[in-house]
Amino acid sequence: MKLTVILDMDGTIADLYKVENWLGKIRNFDPTPYTEAALMVAGIAEAVKAIREAGAEVKVVSWLSKESNSDFDKLVRKAKRDWLAEQGIEVDSVRCVPYGTQKAYYRNPENINILFDDNAEVRESFEGFNNCFALDPTENNITEVLMELMA
Repeated sequence: MKLTVILDMDGTIADLYKVENWLGKIRNFDPTPYTEAALMVAGIAEAVKAIREAGAEVKVVSWLSKESNSDFDKLVRKAKRDWLAEQGIEVDSVRCVPYGTQKAYYRNPENINILFDDNAEVRESFEGFNNCFALDPTENNITEVLMELMA
């Protein structure tokens, strides 16, 4: 059975919550916190590349802001994609979806699916689907887990 890895961004691989005044900026429809966020996971670009080369599918599924409108959503989508490109993280697909969207919608039902997400409710919901497992990135080093999956 093949493997699909799904990565959340904000608070999982991108340190959005440490950007100064991130919430105020987002509430004012300023997308810059999404491009200013620091990378949280050393070696993630290399690990993603290696696991993809080993045959796994890797996706990013990230929620848009609660403060949302179509123009701002476009800016946020661009900012998140630019951030991934700047970090050198190349994935099979990037889905920036409305806040609260069930991330299991983006699983591959034919594969084993592993989600890395900092939100406990999202992880719990994801695990309610067949062949779906979710890991807390504060308790599991994403890079190490990806490398172990290839062993």
